[in-house]
Amino acid sequence: MNINVWGYREASGHLEALDLTGYAVEASDGAVGTVDKHSDEVGSSYLVVDTGPWIFGKEVLLPAGTVTHIDQEERKVYVDRTKDQIKAAPEFDKQKHLGDLDYHRQIGGYYTDPGHRA
Repeated sequence: MNINVWGYREASGHLEALDLTGYAVEASDGAVGTVDKHSDEVGSSYLVVDTGPWIFGKEVLLPAGTVTHIDQEERKVYVDRTKDQIKAAPEFDKQKHLGDLDYHRQIGGYYTDPGHRA
């Protein structure tokens, strides 16, 4: 099965002009934080989630392919990973994120690994 982890699913309700900053992020088993920033760049769409005190202020990069549904009325983004899977994800590295293809492969690999899918 070929998964495009860096693109929004067709049925997610994502709209290109929609600003997701500040939206709550819900894992399959509860809240994980809020969207700090996001990108709609084709082939490289993602959310940076501030987990706040839940993981001691860690930020995680969630590829757009993990998003199952966006509820604009409730300002929530739902993802198909558990809180533990997100907690174990590689931490968002602002420096590596900017143009480091190995870093993107590492993140994408984590989220496409069958052991890290819900």
